[in-house]
Amino acid sequence: MKLLAKWLLSAMALLFVAYVYHGVEVKSFTSALLAALVIGLFNMVVRPVLLVLTLPVTVLTLGLFLFVINALMFWAAATVLEGFEVRGFVGALVGSLIYSAIGVVIESALERLFPRQ
Repeated sequence: MKLLAKWLLSAMALLFVAYVYHGVEVKSFTSALLAALVIGLFNMVVRPVLLVLTLPVTVLTLGLFLFVINALMFWAAATVLEGFEVRGFVGALVGSLIYSAIGVVIESALERLFPRQ
């Protein structure tokens, strides 16, 4: 139940990002659902590999390179999907920052609703 709620709320967060920031465009709620799924899959599969490969750069920049990795995951999802568009790297960076901030709020709220046992 928690996974389904997180998926739906993440899709709504993408719609909110598209509404607030003109660098991200989502055509429909279905596109937002697919984009949230693809972003989640990329973050689960590709992101850990990138984190390991870029560890020296991440340490050298005191963790700021993680923002670049998040933007790349956001941008990559937009390149494989129709109906979800990100305009340039800056659009991906700002969009991923807003999406991540909302994601933290969603995760916190869901943790309160569905506590671990």
